[in-house]
Amino acid sequence: MTNEAQRWDLDGIFPGGSSSPQLQEELALVRAKTETLKDQVAALDADLSLEELKSLVDNMADVQVYLGECRAFVGCLTAQDVHDKKANLLQGDLGQIAASLAGVLTAIDQIFVSIPEETWQAFLEDEELKGLSFPLNERRAVAQTKMSPELETLVTDLEVDGYHAWSQLYYTIVGDMSIEVELDGENKTLSMGQAANLLSNPDPNLRQDVFQKYEKAWAEKAELFASTLNHLAGFRINLYKNRGWDDVLAEPLQRNRMERATLDAMWGAVEGGKSHLVKFLKRKAELLELDQVAWYDLNAPLGDAGREIPFAEAQDFVVGQFRKFSPEMADFTQRALDLRWVEAENRGGKRPGAFCTSLPKSKESRVFMTYSGTIDSLGTLAHELGHAYHGYVLKDMPLFLRRYAMNVAETASTFGELLVVDGAIGAAQSPQEKLGILEDKIGRSVAFFMDIHSRFLFETRFHEARKQGLVSSDQLNQLMLEAQREAFLDSLKEYHPHFWASKLHFYSTGVPFYNFPYTFGYLFSAGVYARAKAEGQSFAGDYANLLLDTARMSVEDLARKHLGVDLTKPDFWEAAVKLATDDVEEFLELTK
Repeated sequence: MTNEAQRWDLDGIFPGGSSSPQLQEELALVRAKTETLKDQVAALDADLSLEELKSLVDNMADVQVYLGECRAFVGCLTAQDVHDKKANLLQGDLGQIAASLAGVLTAIDQIFVSIPEETWQAFLEDEELKGLSFPLNERRAVAQTKMSPELETLVTDLEVDGYHAWSQLYYTIVGDMSIEVELDGENKTLSMGQAANLLSNPDPNLRQDVFQKYEKAWAEKAELFASTLNHLAGFRINLYKNRGWDDVLAEPLQRNRMERATLDAMWGAVEGGKSHLVKFLKRKAELLELDQVAWYDLNAPLGDAGREIPFAEAQDFVVGQFRKFSPEMADFTQRALDLRWVEAENRGGKRPGAFCTSLPKSKESRVFMTYSGTIDSLGTLAHELGHAYHGYVLKDMPLFLRRYAMNVAETASTFGELLVVDGAIGAAQSPQEKLGILEDKIGRSVAFFMDIHSRFLFETRFHEARKQGLVSSDQLNQLMLEAQREAFLDSLKEYHPHFWASKLHFYSTGVPFYNFPYTFGYLFSAGVYARAKAEGQSFAGDYANLLLDTARMSVEDLARKHLGVDLTKPDFWEAAVKLATDDVEEFLELTK
């Protein structure tokens, strides 16, 4: 397969990349639409008519569709080439436009709040607005907890060169980082994303060498990253204080449309399943002929899972496994691959990590990753294409009913991943191959139950420490080590103290607490997947209907409606955790 086939097509959105004239025209149009909306809002008050409200809702959605298209495109540009200076400048332009629009949306929120409750509810009985009642009520309720419109507008203006700028600075620094590694007898310069991929290499000496250099590279920039992280958290804490929000988890929970009781029930069930994973890690150490597994051994392959899987084979396998469950899901995925919506090439200059972004105007998606030929990389491809299918299911819905929260987004992606990983286990040609793939699957449970939990513990405790003042890089290392030891039940030989610096999720200004939604999605999807296995292809339509509802109700209501379960109680979560621990028991039996 040529490298070209592993590179995505962005010209179908705006030809010319960061120099695209069409993109500049679109940005000008977004600015104009924002000004038009601003003028419309200025002419309204709480006595607006039903028709004026409907027009306002339509226009606020319209400008966000156009802005969302531009932001997704530019985000793809900066991910594929961190050295694209024009794209980085475009990020700044978009930040200014977004801040201007945010000020207008704040004024709209104030209009919503000032409409008398009886009138507001009467408006939402209109046929055109009734379907949007959930996101509109949600927006109005959140606005009631914020500061005055003038202060909220000031915040959005200051965020551009303050809050969000710190995040962009982090990406810029990471984009210039690299390490030197000897591969196949040659010294090679690797990006941090390429280096991270080598932590799943079968060679234990290479893994250890890469990890030591990887840790050292983050340590050398630790003061810069500590300053960045402190300012991001400081901004957030002070904003919450002025809004009267006492709990740093209030916003993450609200954004994920879930209750604290659900979060607590989930983590409680996870804690109950960790002892099984410790047994798994001990057995893995024995099979790797190690006295104890270290951080850099967590993704080390076992059995025949270390064989290289060509990208063409990975594509065909993902489509094939999707087809066994849902022909619609498979047809969509094949089309996305044929149209080159996936950026997978293993090259330098790319941002670390993987993501799927939706383009709300063109109703397409783009998937970004660095494919390395491992079973883990195959799972990542399926994961991100699961996101893309979610976007496809919702593509014809009004914009506000396409905006699902991160936790349910991770449900769709993890569901796709489970289909493919279980398919790979079933297709294994030998006991050793089955063992290797099963080990990789359990490794995902380790990630979601232990690694993600350590991130949650770290971030919660860091925010509490930050309320008392700046937190030094040494303190951040200590907080990270304490969180990792606790989350892994002190089962590792060596940890990753600078993980707080290496994980870009901690520096995201778009998603506060970019951690627990992953575990939620993993376990919730396990429950959905269990239903799919029991009912087969007949469940495919029900699955699509569940995805259709993800942006118009809380997760508790979603689970109650489509699965008949109560997420605030431990039963569902404990059953989902047992699915993962059953894999461990099978692994232990296979490796006796």
